[in-house]
Amino acid sequence: MPPRAGITAERAEAQPAEASATPDPGPEAGGYRPRRAELARIALAAGGIAVTGLGLGIPPLGREAVGLAAVVIAGFPIYRTALTDVWRRRMTMELSMAIAVVAAAAIREFLTALVILLAVLVAEILEELTVRRGRRAIGDLLAMLPRQAEVRRDGELKKVDVAELRPGDIVVVRPGGRIPADGVVTAGQSFADQAAITGESLPAEKLPGAAVYAGSINQTGWLEVAIGKLGRDTAFGQIVAAVEHAESVRAPVQKTADQFAGYVVAFALGGALLTLLLTHSARDTISVVIVAGACGIAAGTPLAILGAIGQAAQQGVMVKGGLYMEALSRVGTIVLDKTGTLTLGQPEVVGLQAAEGTAPEELLHVAASAERFSEHPLGAAIRRRARELGVKASDPEGFSYTPGKGIICRIEGAEVLAGNRALMQTQGVTDWPWAEHDDAGTAIVVARGGRLLGRILLADQPRPEAAAAVGELRALGVRTILLTGDAEPIARAAAAELQVDEAAAELLPADKLQRVRALRAAGQVVAMVGDGVNDAPALLAANVGIAMGSGTEVARESAHVLLIGNDLRKVAEAIRIARRCRRIIVANFAGTLGVDAVGIALAALGFLNPMLAALIHVGSELVFISNSARLLAPAGPAAESRPAREATAA
Repeated sequence: MPPRAGITAERAEAQPAEASATPDPGPEAGGYRPRRAELARIALAAGGIAVTGLGLGIPPLGREAVGLAAVVIAGFPIYRTALTDVWRRRMTMELSMAIAVVAAAAIREFLTALVILLAVLVAEILEELTVRRGRRAIGDLLAMLPRQAEVRRDGELKKVDVAELRPGDIVVVRPGGRIPADGVVTAGQSFADQAAITGESLPAEKLPGAAVYAGSINQTGWLEVAIGKLGRDTAFGQIVAAVEHAESVRAPVQKTADQFAGYVVAFALGGALLTLLLTHSARDTISVVIVAGACGIAAGTPLAILGAIGQAAQQGVMVKGGLYMEALSRVGTIVLDKTGTLTLGQPEVVGLQAAEGTAPEELLHVAASAERFSEHPLGAAIRRRARELGVKASDPEGFSYTPGKGIICRIEGAEVLAGNRALMQTQGVTDWPWAEHDDAGTAIVVARGGRLLGRILLADQPRPEAAAAVGELRALGVRTILLTGDAEPIARAAAAELQVDEAAAELLPADKLQRVRALRAAGQVVAMVGDGVNDAPALLAANVGIAMGSGTEVARESAHVLLIGNDLRKVAEAIRIARRCRRIIVANFAGTLGVDAVGIALAALGFLNPMLAALIHVGSELVFISNSARLLAPAGPAAESRPAREATAA
């Protein structure tokens, strides 16, 4: 069954999706309807079958004339494509089918020729419908954007097409409305459901100064938004562009499928020639040509990859092409960044170690007071814990901050120190009851009036799902390696808590890059998961670079796979989908080889007439294409979640 124009990966590459200033759903969103010419050819082939097979009172010569006319007219697109392939010296399934149809007609097997043509024409439409089902989700994505927006111009509110918006415009978004572009809130207060963009499970509060994203839903209040980015420049537009681009990036297995199809054609033609020389039977020779086919591979392989990309997108994983989907299926080692990837990237207080004679609340009060005006993340964490425990902070006096050491100030008339051991030593505080490196985090030591009050332990907390995600990867047989720039005790503790197979600490970006290259040089297929600018080189060097949705723009651009949101469990799910895709493709290859080998042998020995050969060919190809189409089904319960429904793509 020859693929329709625009279906094969090669033709799809020649027609890449165009990026516009404002995404437009276009015809993809509305489904596919067969063209009149296609329906007319199907009707003509069906009518020819009725006349040649049933007779309908028409004399034999008339039936043959009708059959010949139907074969010529209904099969014209196939013959044209076959002639083009001959001119380009290419062995394709179109050429094989054209030879089979013409050969059947040459021995006046018009009924057989028309059955083949009818099956091919119907299969083309079914294949198109199946592929459009996979691509339709792009239209669903684009439909999430409003077509019009209310903008303040000349002191009035005007409704304009989203395509007419410009950066700097102030748009008004009413409750229940969708935000048309990325921007910043200038007035109003509300909550926005932005799960489709960021993966956040809860609505985010939006106050003046907060960033908003195109496609997110304004829930409760009135918002005024200053437009910053439009169309394909928005976070939403980049998701759509990544999905569209994924369809045009061919995997090596797709090229293998095309080559394999050519080999099958050559083998079938060789077998037919040998059959003719040995048996001198035109019917057996034609049966050999008809029964062999590799359409299930040529069409089923890109269909399987398309389905896998769509299924991954339903899970919130954007794979930027079949090349990376195939690489995901072979990943045996995953390198994980720590801060912002395995952890939240935000320090939290994990312990209060008060010195003898000091209450923990007093230690926290003094520390929070010293950090009252600090902009350091550790200071913010201490103030946050004080608020949680209801401990009030006082205003410090004479505030002085020394980078790399800490704070010196006066609180309620007494000198207070809050910093590291180096600060304490320079200020004469030498009473030190703890080992220098006896914890797996960061410690802020607090002293007042020259006396040690205690220390506050802080650490970057693991993501809630991190341990489960690592466990799922281990269950898949994937080796996990933690690479971080943090100190050795911190890395060791994180690796132990998350049960990572291996960990390396105090690494610079160049060191991470070198580690990834060494793993690949050792023959391993490596995926790298990261979120920061320092991860970009390693993301590019890995077989598959995976970026967290909350990561930096550099990391997202460098990666081959993007997680919408930050759920690390999606990595394991993406690998499962990729492996299922590979199993389906391998099954199609094996099935095609088996059916073709048995079919050619039976046809050459005279056990298959042309009609039966045609039915075997068509039936087997439909089975293999249907096998690939299974990947277009939802991925499972997670696919029914709200973020997945909002961010469905294929």
